[in-house]
Amino acid sequence: MQRIVLIAVPYFWLVALFLVPFLIVLKISLSDPALAIPPYAPTLDLAAGWQGFLEFLRALDLDNFVFLTEDDLYWKAYWSSLKIAFTATFITLLVGYPIAYAMARSAPEWRPTLLMLVILPFWTSFLIRVYAWMGILSSEGVLNQALMWLGLISDPLTILNTNIAVYIGIVYTYLPFMILPIYSGLERMDDSLIEAAEDLGASKLGAFWLVTFPLSVQGVIAGCFLVFIPTIGEFVIPSLLGGSETLMIGKVLWEEFFNNRDWPVASAVAIILLLILVIPIILFQRNEQKAREADQ
Repeated sequence: MQRIVLIAVPYFWLVALFLVPFLIVLKISLSDPALAIPPYAPTLDLAAGWQGFLEFLRALDLDNFVFLTEDDLYWKAYWSSLKIAFTATFITLLVGYPIAYAMARSAPEWRPTLLMLVILPFWTSFLIRVYAWMGILSSEGVLNQALMWLGLISDPLTILNTNIAVYIGIVYTYLPFMILPIYSGLERMDDSLIEAAEDLGASKLGAFWLVTFPLSVQGVIAGCFLVFIPTIGEFVIPSLLGGSETLMIGKVLWEEFFNNRDWPVASAVAIILLLILVIPIILFQRNEQKAREADQ
């Protein structure tokens, strides 16, 4: 009985907070838009019971999903989101790996302090941190003022409201998610393996590529998934730091819900986004399972 209860708790959590909302959004995506509150006309009448469900299946149409394929805005938004997510994940890896490596190779008494510094940004509101970057990257911001004071530039740089600002915001925000799993893998590594590789004739760089990096691959994969998955549907960063040319599906989704009030189309956009995310989520779970099996 205790085992059943233990297993039932997470399943109940998934059903209540994932499956039920997903079914509600799916129901709305198969509805028709209407000038009402809520702004859609349900095609499935739950009060009609089984007969109503059969009528719903007979009259089922996928017009909202077909509309997504006909309008260039949506597939361009999906493609742009994937491109930005891939690029931002790669940049985050380039920045995060050296930091995690330096932390793992630092003196043991310094590691808790360095780890706290990585986690410290989470103590501040995410929205406040993004707003802070608006003040840093604006034409009159701290960055331009410092560069002009140093004489490196004569005119302010246009960084805010560009894709560069979006990449900066994403890398800064999700950098801890890349550092922590990589650091976890590097910190557990046996240093004698590197010494053995060097004793056998490998250079320091060769020992890194032959020993250190392969042993940290699981952390790299986990970090990339932890950055990539939330970045695809990111809304706050492109809205505040991006410009009119920044096209991401999270921004389009918000506009469909709150500006156009087209809930059926917005729900269809959300369903497609979720289906896109299912693939990296499954791959992430398999990677975590392999890592646990390797530890055992």
